[in-house]
Amino acid sequence: MKQLVLLGGGYGNMRVLLRLLPNQLPNDMEITLIDRTPYHCLKTEYYALASGTISDQEVRVSFPEHERLKMKYGNVTKIDTKKKHVLLEDGSFVDYDDLVIGLGCEDKYHNVPGADEYTHSIQSISKARATYEKLSNLPSGSVVGVVGAGLSGIELASELRESRSDLSIKLFDRGERILPAFPVRLSNYVQKWFDANNVEIVSNSNITKVEPNKLFNHEETIPVDVCVWTAGIQPVEVVRSIPTEKDASNRIVLTQYHNLPKDENVYVVGDCASLPFAPSAQLAEEQAEQIVKVLLMRWKGEQLPAEMPKISLKGFMGSLGKKHGFAYLGDRTITGRIARLMKSGVLWMYKYHNG
Repeated sequence: MKQLVLLGGGYGNMRVLLRLLPNQLPNDMEITLIDRTPYHCLKTEYYALASGTISDQEVRVSFPEHERLKMKYGNVTKIDTKKKHVLLEDGSFVDYDDLVIGLGCEDKYHNVPGADEYTHSIQSISKARATYEKLSNLPSGSVVGVVGAGLSGIELASELRESRSDLSIKLFDRGERILPAFPVRLSNYVQKWFDANNVEIVSNSNITKVEPNKLFNHEETIPVDVCVWTAGIQPVEVVRSIPTEKDASNRIVLTQYHNLPKDENVYVVGDCASLPFAPSAQLAEEQAEQIVKVLLMRWKGEQLPAEMPKISLKGFMGSLGKKHGFAYLGDRTITGRIARLMKSGVLWMYKYHNG
């Protein structure tokens, strides 16, 4: 049997599984999925898990079951493309004929002293759980600093406000306005929600150092009881160490068929791939759709198209607590309860079709 090995059970490889199983996997092929947890995790909802507004079970979806799908649990420590195998933390290794790397990302601290040691994270389910425990145990009146006002920081700060009305929340934003890449109307809506709900946005911030219970913003020292870091991501270290071309963000440069330039048996999906879009679950899924098509054509010995279709994204959605939200879809800005209902509906549909 030939071996297709999937590293990571995130959005990209989940889509690969659901497209190949149960009917499209060739009879001479088996799949091995390697992940740290025995279920697919809804990373886009980690902000709510960390805030305490949803349970752990609500961010988990079962992997599909199939007689030719094997599960292996553990941490990947090395990807050896020359020997065509993957090494795991327990010393075992898994051989592959084709490999799809979807190991995701980790926090990027931009060389800020103390940031990796004294801040909390929502980049993995275990870290989101630890952040929840820290936040939920804070006494009334505590100060929480959220560094980074991208989508993750916004959703975390707003959800935490609904979960803990007794906390003081400060959201540190490098820009002059929230979400500067999008229309002013959208930024103003988010800003007004934070103003109305007593979340302080610290604009034009530059966190230069983190110490226990202290953030240094420019020359100012700001006391905090807990700091959560949402100010950037990078591919996990095991992916950064692969000897292949990478872009300025350490994401792996790929051919148009999503494989390494010098190795057509190694594909990269999701946050580790160098693509002309910001990393997102939607992007990983769209990329996975193309990877499956390429795999099936190569397995059948068919000639690949001279040019792959360009990936087109529909936009993005964000929440402000349970009742309000915002969306940017097809150059159209949507705010309020409708946007929040739309996001809830997308999440429900995802669970329905994947669970």
